[in-house]
Amino acid sequence: MDHTDHLSLIREGVAPGVWADLGSGGGAFTLALADLLGPGCRIVSVDRDGPALQRQRQAMEARFPSATVEYVRADLTAPDLSLPPLDGVVMANSLHFFRRKEPVMVRVQGWLRPGGRLVLVEYDADRGNPWVPHPLSYPTWERLAAACGFSDTRLLRRVRSRYLGAMYSALSLRPG
Repeated sequence: MDHTDHLSLIREGVAPGVWADLGSGGGAFTLALADLLGPGCRIVSVDRDGPALQRQRQAMEARFPSATVEYVRADLTAPDLSLPPLDGVVMANSLHFFRRKEPVMVRVQGWLRPGGRLVLVEYDADRGNPWVPHPLSYPTWERLAAACGFSDTRLLRRVRSRYLGAMYSALSLRPG
């Protein structure tokens, strides 16, 4: 996948405001967010991998120098992880690392402002492998999102993938 693919997966779900990329890794979707939100955007990029965040910072400064990005080295489940009120969250290929997804989603909802947007990008499968241990298909995401209090969940895009057949993006809202 390239930058154009990342943009197409999340474009329809992104709206102006303060966003976070949770489990951002090397920053492919952080860069896509910066591109979609435009000059002067504010993004919080969270990942456990310090060197990946550093590579991400270098790429961001080269491509989107007017973006304001806060890089936070942390685990999403860390009890001391504090984020500003967010208008949106992207979680791309990060939720599948958690066996118990409900506690993570409750935290994410708590960081979102009422009416805030969650854009999820995941493999469209319910069985994983060593690299994608706990994926969730779109129907499974619909049920989980509803159980965790999100509303208006809808499929944004589905694309073929060499790994596990397909990937999808979905939008869910924090009720407001």
